[in-house]
Amino acid sequence: MSNIKQSGTFALGDHTVARLGYGAMQLAGPGVFGPPKDRDAALAVLREAVARGVNHIDTSDFYGPHITNQLVREALSPYPDDLVIVTKIGAIRGNDGSWIPAMSSEDLARAVHDNLRNLGLDVLDVVNLRLMFDTHDPAEGSIEESLTALAELQRQGFVRHIGLSNVTPTQIAEGRRICKIVCVQNHYNVMHRHDDALIDSLAQDGIAYVPYFPLGGFTPLQSTILSDIAARLGATPMQVALAWLLRRSPNILAIPGTSSIAHLHENLAAAECVLPDDAVEELDKAHRQANVSAI
Repeated sequence: MSNIKQSGTFALGDHTVARLGYGAMQLAGPGVFGPPKDRDAALAVLREAVARGVNHIDTSDFYGPHITNQLVREALSPYPDDLVIVTKIGAIRGNDGSWIPAMSSEDLARAVHDNLRNLGLDVLDVVNLRLMFDTHDPAEGSIEESLTALAELQRQGFVRHIGLSNVTPTQIAEGRRICKIVCVQNHYNVMHRHDDALIDSLAQDGIAYVPYFPLGGFTPLQSTILSDIAARLGATPMQVALAWLLRRSPNILAIPGTSSIAHLHENLAAAECVLPDDAVEELDKAHRQANVSAI
């Protein structure tokens, strides 16, 4: 049995969490829309994650919508005292599964209360404001109005801590002038390193960085390099990618998601995967080559 405490710990709001957590997005149906194919299996994955020591679960009421949060509640409520549930708001789903920006004060208030109801909570541990100026990537735009509305919900006692997702450094600086930011959630992995300087800056200020898509955006060549390293280490490519993230900076909290208990065990075992220096150098070289070829 893997020991995720070997991943280390970091502060997230009022709690100290294991740096290897669990992302619940994949528990919904295809396209993060509709019910899971196997509801009992989804509940079992959540319970097994907590049984294995996970105390940081990432979710949202727009996963499903509503379905993932309802699964979290059914599987885990009453919640363990040390469990931090992080949710996100800023979007709703269309009837076709599309992602629609929902960042007005009314939208955000509705989203907070939807999350509270479907998770069965009186207060949300951490709420990430997910910016939707661009659906897929950070894009500039003022967050003052939306974040001020979320900070008011925090003042009213519905939210303990606030984070930001899909954001630029400029937006984080703007946000930190409005309220305390405890975490940032952006696309980042061994080949997609646009936030390198940001991660280091946040680490100095004790702010957690939560990367998503740990294997997203890889070329076939990069995937081959990752697979070759994994084979040499007796690991899987996902374990190598997660181990690299954990090694990259102490403020990184990884939240790999899966709907399979077997894959959950595989992901959590990354806590015990130690990358030798030559493997890190090989991954760094592949990243540099990718940047050169992209110019």
